[in-house]
Amino acid sequence: MRAVLCKAWGPPESLVVEERPTPQPGPGQVLVGVKACGVNFPDTLIIQGKYQFKPELPFSPGGEVAGTVLALGEGVQGFAVGDRVIAATTWGGYAEEVVAEAGRLIPMPDGMDFPVAAAFTLTYGTSHHALKDRAKLQPGETLLVLGAAGGVGLAAVELGKAMGARVIAAASSEDKLALCRAHGATDTIDYSREDLRERIKQLTDGRGVDVVYDPVGGDYSEPALRGMAWNGRFLVVGFAAGRIPSLPLNLPLLKGCAIVGVFWGAFTRNEPQRNAANLAELMQWIGEGKLKPHVSATYPLERAADALNDLLQRKVQGKAVLLTGR
Repeated sequence: MRAVLCKAWGPPESLVVEERPTPQPGPGQVLVGVKACGVNFPDTLIIQGKYQFKPELPFSPGGEVAGTVLALGEGVQGFAVGDRVIAATTWGGYAEEVVAEAGRLIPMPDGMDFPVAAAFTLTYGTSHHALKDRAKLQPGETLLVLGAAGGVGLAAVELGKAMGARVIAAASSEDKLALCRAHGATDTIDYSREDLRERIKQLTDGRGVDVVYDPVGGDYSEPALRGMAWNGRFLVVGFAAGRIPSLPLNLPLLKGCAIVGVFWGAFTRNEPQRNAANLAELMQWIGEGKLKPHVSATYPLERAADALNDLLQRKVQGKAVLLTGR
């Protein structure tokens, strides 16, 4: 099988595509023939040795795939060869075949194609867990989403609307904000030319926002925190800007707000039953047409570095997906 390999920690250009032996599923595992693999920000970190998990070299990045079951390991029940599935893998997905734990597979809904399926679980799983479990977002509350045209950001926009919130989307260009409005944002902020804190004040009549969803970090976190309402919840999701901000801790004291961490990967392992219930709810909402994952670009395996660089340069709106051609 062909696989994109990280042989030494480094940037996307250091990745290579090589032939590798087909992996064999062990007890409780499933071999998946990969049709599509989602491209996500953690992939850019894991190849540099900067992610929470550090696989042994060489390895393939890629934490979410969609494909068909090729073989079952001992003791696996509920799946059969040929089933169309979505699998969470943490890494290994940039390949034509990957082994996944059976407990981290879900059946693909009828009518969902492979690129959309590969773009779904990580972004929507993260954002759903953030808004439902960590922020406990309520109907009628105001949600501010930073980096709102990116993968997790756009998912948060859609989910916020589905959960009955007023959604304010913040991004760096008008075309990105237009995409956010098309996916449910009520109001928008172009923080490349508007003052984020002042615009929050204008849009909320000085009250502030109830929930901030921040996958960006950098220079935008502090003004967003300053724009929070009493009893607000600031969700720390990631640092796509590249810098982890240092926030003044007097702000949560003065505003009576909470700073809440979001780590969906750890949630899936520590609370698998709650995660399964969340995924079932997401699948229901997709079936009802409430969620429409946006795949803006697809790439062959040989262009994995291009896909990652486009993600890092914020050229991707919604999700980018690798296709194996199988």
